[in-house]
Amino acid sequence: SLSSDQLPEQQLNDYGNNFIRTQLVTVSGAAVPVPYGGKVRVVNVDIDPDALYARGLSAQDVSNAILTQNVILPAGTVKIGTREYDVATNSSPEALADLNRIPIRYANGATVYVGDVAFVHDGFNPQTNLVRRDGRHSALLPILSNGSASTLAVVNGARQLMPKILAGLPSSLKVDFLFDQSVFVRAAVTGVIHEGVIAGCLTALMILLFLGSWRSTLIVITSIPLSILTSIIALRLLGQSLNVMTLGGLALAVGILVDDATVEIENNHRQLHLGKPLRQAILDGAAEVATPALVATLSICIVFVPILFLTGVGGALFAPLAMSVVFAMLASYLLSRTLVPTMVLYLLAPEVRAREAREAVGGAPPRRSLFGRISDAFEAGLHRLTGTYEGALDWALEHRTVVLLVFGVFAIASLGLSPFVGRDFFPAVDAGQLRLHVRAPAGTRIEETEAYFQRIEDYIRQVIPAGELNVITDNIGVPNPINLALSDSVTVGPADGEILVALKTPHGPTAQYLKRLRDELPRRFPDCEFFAQPADIVSQILNFGLPAPIDVQVTGPLAESEKNFQVAQQIAADLRRVPGAVDVHVQQILDAPRIMVDTDRALAQQVGLTQRDVAGNLLISLTGSGATTTNFWLNYKNGVSYQVVVQTPQHRLSSLDALHRTPVAIAGQSPQLLRNLADFRRTVTPLSLNHYNVQPVFDVYAAVQNTDLGSVSSRINGLVAKYTKEISGASSIVVRGQVQSMNQAFLQLALGICFAILFVYFLMVVNFQSWLDPLIILMALPGALAGILWALFVTGTTLSVPSLMGCIMAIGVATSNSILMITFANEQRHPEFGGHDARAAALLAGRTRLRPVLMTALAMLLGMLPMSLGLGEGGEQNAPLGRAVIGGLLVATFYTLFFVPLAYSLLRRTPPTNFGDEHGHE
Repeated sequence: SLSSDQLPEQQLNDYGNNFIRTQLVTVSGAAVPVPYGGKVRVVNVDIDPDALYARGLSAQDVSNAILTQNVILPAGTVKIGTREYDVATNSSPEALADLNRIPIRYANGATVYVGDVAFVHDGFNPQTNLVRRDGRHSALLPILSNGSASTLAVVNGARQLMPKILAGLPSSLKVDFLFDQSVFVRAAVTGVIHEGVIAGCLTALMILLFLGSWRSTLIVITSIPLSILTSIIALRLLGQSLNVMTLGGLALAVGILVDDATVEIENNHRQLHLGKPLRQAILDGAAEVATPALVATLSICIVFVPILFLTGVGGALFAPLAMSVVFAMLASYLLSRTLVPTMVLYLLAPEVRAREAREAVGGAPPRRSLFGRISDAFEAGLHRLTGTYEGALDWALEHRTVVLLVFGVFAIASLGLSPFVGRDFFPAVDAGQLRLHVRAPAGTRIEETEAYFQRIEDYIRQVIPAGELNVITDNIGVPNPINLALSDSVTVGPADGEILVALKTPHGPTAQYLKRLRDELPRRFPDCEFFAQPADIVSQILNFGLPAPIDVQVTGPLAESEKNFQVAQQIAADLRRVPGAVDVHVQQILDAPRIMVDTDRALAQQVGLTQRDVAGNLLISLTGSGATTTNFWLNYKNGVSYQVVVQTPQHRLSSLDALHRTPVAIAGQSPQLLRNLADFRRTVTPLSLNHYNVQPVFDVYAAVQNTDLGSVSSRINGLVAKYTKEISGASSIVVRGQVQSMNQAFLQLALGICFAILFVYFLMVVNFQSWLDPLIILMALPGALAGILWALFVTGTTLSVPSLMGCIMAIGVATSNSILMITFANEQRHPEFGGHDARAAALLAGRTRLRPVLMTALAMLLGMLPMSLGLGEGGEQNAPLGRAVIGGLLVATFYTLFFVPLAYSLLRRTPPTNFGDEHGHE
């Protein structure tokens, strides 16, 4: 933001465009459009229509004179004697006042100069874009990140360069950074890191309690950062940056990364308790879990594969998250097969030797510390839990049919929650910013629009407490076309504008303030139309540059535009009655006021004029000569070339009579007043024309409030079907925006999940050499899906792309736990381990694998707990992911511990025959 108590608005724009912007573009990754607001500095040649008419001249004559006599052309060089001289002419005056001395015409022994019919001065173009900051006129210079550039890097580069730039500018110029998106990005990244750290600490504490050994815990928590570091290196090699999504994936992976190392160590402890030496216990434990752990790891990785093939913004956002999880998982598996056994050999050796020494002499165990006593109590409690679980599982095996039926009915009945769990593309993020678009009656001049904005801004200050309000910025009117191409602005005229509100931290819920403004502003200002636009960077990306998440497009041939516009208005009227639909409006305005000048071509021809002469003179008088020909004057003091604009000053065109008296002429002829050549009438005109695939399009925009996007989308589909019957076959009605992206992403993810489950099944078929065992393993998945639905329903969370990500994660982890359960059950069927029948093997597998299953599940649940709360800046984005994982894994764990053993005992009547190949036993 550029403001000053002393400098005029044209200098604010000039400094922003020609001195600050030209240096900011050197920041790597920065794209800097021209400034908003201020007044574009030019050399004004303000013509006097009466003086022109009195001297037989027109605006075109003045423009031609300046165009031919104010030129910047080199003359060349000349060689005289021993020297070579550069030759220059006074083709362009050095002093601005000298432009008044340019001759226009010589007649009757007298020369008419520009100064006789015009006033040349340092001025500005008529203002079409006005920026106010807290009620004061200013200029706004946007800084965008270009392509894949880091937002933080661009902002830091701009901030570092700004003091150097300001050192060469007047001290009265004040520059402030407003609406800094890096603040939100930095806070969101910090929040994700904090969530990961908290998750890691909670997980480490849980492992410490379960293993009862700080040495074993150290081994596990050492493998986690190494896995994360490996993933970061892989992401860097693929050109990915550390952002909210990649860090979110790493935070998500913390709970899973525990699994590989924990299973390895827990199995080593079990081998040690069987009386084996440490080295042999490590080798046997590693051989026992290597293959099932690999299958479990690959199963989790496979379920993330569909995300890599997501298209659109969903793929751009979540593919890096999926890659970070997959790379961390693969690294964790490799470390658990290499580093973890090595650390176990060296770190657990003292504990093993101390225990063996006590057993050799029959001595009593040493006095336990406080933690030792806590660990003993936890171990005793876990032992009681194991006994209780074994009894419950034994009872369930006795009543297998009833229990299986209950589990099945629960999973099927939970599907009934689907209609009550809404659908959104992405959850809303509270970035502490509001962006309100205000549209005054069509044709309102920018000065009157500013008055509207002042009154609206005063009311906003009544709604939002002063202690929470940081800054209010108004951006009124149409900016430079370059800025329109680089923003999602839908401003179409001087009656349009945006109010940007930034809140301080902490602040109340932004959605509540927005709801109150939506309710009250139309009532207080019935002449204006209001709708909110995405303010934060995430929402802007998700909307693909559209001003609203819902865009109903009515497209058709030009001949049917009138009918299609009526249909668009009818759709908007019906859509306003849909519960939850807000900010409904038709973007195109077709009734802006116009004054039509109907030239009598025959009459003009009689006085030697053509339609082109009339239009050209009128264009120069009203818009300026810059619209037809460009001419520049070099300011030798600051080195900037400013456009020279011949134009009738606005204060001389404040009435219809002044327009009538516009002189029209061509060189060598006496001018004619415009009223003598044309008739004038009032009519209307479109303010903007939009096209889609060449054809005219009318956009019905809408947003949602207090509901989900999916429910509103369903109602919109009904409206589309209704009004499609009322348009011709050459026209069409299509719903675009987030609705279209959401439906595509949901379809892609649903198909991807189905294929992922199929791939996981075939992977397990290859590993188990059985079609039945993988089917039993996948029987935990209905429980995961039921848990996800219950978690979303209870927490009031909608089904979105992040929650589907959580669904994928829950499926992977549930499959992983079930693989370990069935693998151990199959081992117990082997004669080497007793040759148990299916029921006994299921019971033994449940009792033995209870600890690792609980450790994996609790590690994941604790790891997801900070994320599910969504407390950090932008935490709302990943909260559905955490909640889906917690709900899915919570229920899936019960299915793994009960439903899977019951199904195994029922379906696996005959023992497997490929023990050696399957489990690594010779």
